Amino acid sequence: MPANDPFARLPQAASFTVTSTTVTDGAAWPPEQHSSGLPGGKDTSPQLSWSGAPDGTKSYAVTVYDPDAPTGSGFWHWAVADIPATVTELPEGAGDDTGSQLPEGAYQLPNDARVARYIGAAPPAGHGPHRYFVVVHALDIPSTGVPADATPAVLGFTMAGHTLGRAVLTATAETPA
Repeated sequence: MPANDPFARLPQAASFTVTSTTVTDGAAWPPEQHSSGLPGGKDTSPQLSWSGAPDGTKSYAVTVYDPDAPTGSGFWHWAVADIPATVTELPEGAGDDTGSQLPEGAYQLPNDARVARYIGAAPPAGHGPHRYFVVVHALDIPSTGVPADATPAVLGFTMAGHTLGRAVLTATAETPA
């Protein structure tokens, strides 16, 4: 597994805590969080709770990113922008096609499959273990101003100068050869 760090070239940010009833940090995704194209996969976004965000947090964004995907640029599985600062939890399944379980004002951007929803883990068979960085970004702005049809990379670029803190949970997945 490569040691590439998706945060290595980003500005430093304080850390805070993210937990999940769906997956434990460092553990494998349950089958429901895998792609619906795999046995047992349901493309169900994980439950997330966070606490301890830095003072001055005015909104959050949530991203799920696989830096180990064989693309040269990784693979964005989910991106949610403009979560109000008063919200500190997303229920399991909030990343469905409707986004109806997201808080008012928050929205999903198209992932690398070009659908505005959570898409589950699906590492290529025999490619080895992949890491999935589940990140809650605490921002010093109430809205990113990123268009709903933008990419997660545009969201990341926009957030870079506004990130006060990052809460990171890492899940894993592997598809046997």
